[in-house]
Amino acid sequence: MVETDIIQKEKAKNIVVLASGNGSNFQAIIDAVDRDEINAVISALISNNPDAYALKRASLHGIRTVLIKPADYETRDDYNNTLLKVLIEIDPHLIILAGYMLMLGKQIVHRFNGRIINIHPALLPSFKGAHGIKDAYEYGVKVTGVTVHYVDEEMDTGKIIAQEAVRIFNEDTLETLEERIHKVEHRLYPETIAELLNNKLRKKDRGI
Repeated sequence: MVETDIIQKEKAKNIVVLASGNGSNFQAIIDAVDRDEINAVISALISNNPDAYALKRASLHGIRTVLIKPADYETRDDYNNTLLKVLIEIDPHLIILAGYMLMLGKQIVHRFNGRIINIHPALLPSFKGAHGIKDAYEYGVKVTGVTVHYVDEEMDTGKIIAQEAVRIFNEDTLETLEERIHKVEHRLYPETIAELLNNKLRKKDRGI
């Protein structure tokens, strides 16, 4: 390893990803790190779901996995306190939600204020919640999109960091729309993470 490689490695930021399911956005982040597009080390993949494929993705890439199941705790507060302890131990530059299907506890949001981000498959503040693509498609809007935002105590209400619009065509099915939305997610999320870590974030509001 040459000296410049050592310097580059020392500058890499520490990030952690939380995911509950397939983890396709997590994979996009892994790939961007591997291509040196994100100057970061993924310290852990944390999941609440033992069946999450994201856990396998992490293992395949030698990334530490942490499984914290809500069913193992008497209250959601107990669960969040355990998650908080893990996050404090890792002390990440950024906490990245990538299909994490639980609300973070207030104690976590307060402790890591301004360091937690999420991606949502709609143009917030429209179509909040777990079914943003389906809700936009069924409502009949002609434009939807993708939003990267900071996480606060409410669902999908944090300050918007980046957005990109996606048209809904007359011939679209829910499946074709989902495919296009995911392609935008897999590009926009790594780009935004890289800019946040490099303190070079530009206002992203991309039209159609």
